[in-house]
Order: sequence, then structure tokens, then C-alpha cells
Amino acid sequence: MLRKIRLLLEMIKFEHTIFALPFAYAGAVLAAKGFPDPKTALLILGCMVGARTAAMTFNRLADLPFDAENPRTRNRHLVVGLVRPGEAWALFFVASFVYFLCAAGLNPLTLKLSPIAYMVILIYSYTKRFTWLCHVFLGLALALAPLGGYVAVKGNFAEEGIFVLALGVIFWVAGFDVLYACMDEEFDRRAGLHSIPARFGRRRAFRLSAFFHALAFLLFAAAGYLFALSYLYYAALLLTGILFVAQRVTVNPKDLSGLDMAFFTFNGAISVVIFLGVLLDYLI
Repeated sequence: MLRKIRLLLEMIKFEHTIFALPFAYAGAVLAAKGFPDPKTALLILGCMVGARTAAMTFNRLADLPFDAENPRTRNRHLVVGLVRPGEAWALFFVASFVYFLCAAGLNPLTLKLSPIAYMVILIYSYTKRFTWLCHVFLGLALALAPLGGYVAVKGNFAEEGIFVLALGVIFWVAGFDVLYACMDEEFDRRAGLHSIPARFGRRRAFRLSAFFHALAFLLFAAAGYLFALSYLYYAALLLTGILFVAQRVTVNPKDLSGLDMAFFTFNGAISVVIFLGVLLDYLI
């Protein structure tokens, strides 16, 4: 049983929850003007873990035919049989139940909006089949994290700054997902899948990614201004800018060997740094 649980968590890259979770708590902190109470914090955690687990499991199931043909993904757990489809579906339904249960425990608006957020995160899995804007749609899915954290505490959308922060998340995610998609550029073309690298080529994809990240940085700064955050947040934002640049140094159109570090390490750090910038602004 423990081995099966470990395989299921490996299948969905459970540790990558770090990308969205800090932004959910950033939204909660901005709404509460400090860290939310323990019950709310735990329910937000349950929503985030449930939603991301359901979304990633659904994504693995939806992409199974393509993963079996793609050299990069043909060793994934569902493809090689380490996890059976029935087990993956069981995980999907359990995670979905946890998500809706925790949403119901927060406030009426969170529960009302939870089906909409749920549909967005599931629909993403099919966007590569019809549009190269799939990266932006993934950004939209993750941008629900700060919006969800905010409304979980506030029960409404009282401040426009939270939408600016969410818009920043959209372009932050789109920027790094474009880079990651460069690994599948040729396969996507052969399989008839859509992505910015497959549509425009790797060099243009890198330029668009840089534009998305520059836009994200400006939107994060604008969000700080709208929430009247102090120098602590902008110090964190400066570090975020350095991480954006470091990501560009690590990978380039001719050499994708450092992409795993650029994708996982730097982006995990960016989400944590921005959350800490928001939190420390209210604690100090």
C-alpha cells in the first residue's frame, strides 16, 4: 500500500504543488492582512492539494496515448504499468472529493466558485489539442490559486489588486511553460499538438517567454503598489527578477540541458519568495 501511494504521488509529481500553493497563501495573507487562522489555512491547503492532485491525475489519464509515443514521457508510470488506470481514476475522485469538501468548509462564495475553478483546471489537459495558447490557459489555471486564497478568507473580491496579482501569475506560468514545451517541439508537430515552440520555433518561443516573464514582473510590482506593500515585498520582487534572469542564463535555444533546474528549482523558489515578501510585509 505504501509503495502504491508513493507511485501515485510520483506519477503526479506531488512535490510540484509548491508552484501554486505559496500563491494561494499569498492571496490569503493579502485578504487577512496577516496569516489566516489555522482552520482557514488548513482548508486552503486541502483545496490546493485536492485540486492539483485531481488536475494532474486527469492530465496523465488524458495524455496517456501521447505519453506512450513521446520519447520523453514513454516511461511514465501509467504508460509502463506501474500505476493502472483504475487506480489513477480512484485517486482522481478522492482528490476531487477532498477539494469540494474543503471548499464547502470555507465560505459560500468559495463553494459557489469551486465548480468553475474545477472545470478550468481539467479543461487545460485538452487545450494542446486545439490551441498554441495552451501555456496561457495553464497560467489561468494556476492563477486561480491567489484568487482562491483571497476569497477563502475575504468571502468576496473587494480589492482589484488580487486580480493584478493573478494576471501576473498567468504570465509567470506561461513563460516557464513555454520553455518546458521546447523539449517536445518536434513531437508536438508530428502528433498534431499545439504549443508556442511547435508553432513559432524555439528561438521565438524563448523571446515570447522572456516577454511573458517581463510582463509578470511588472504585474507583480503593480499588485504590490495596489496593496500598498512595503519595501520588504519589493526586496522579494528584486530577488524574483534575479531568478528570472538566472533562468535565462541556465537555458538557451541551443542548450536545454539545464531546463529541469530552470523549470523546477527556479520557479519553485519564485513562488516561495513572493509569498514570503507578502507575509513579511504584514508581520514586520
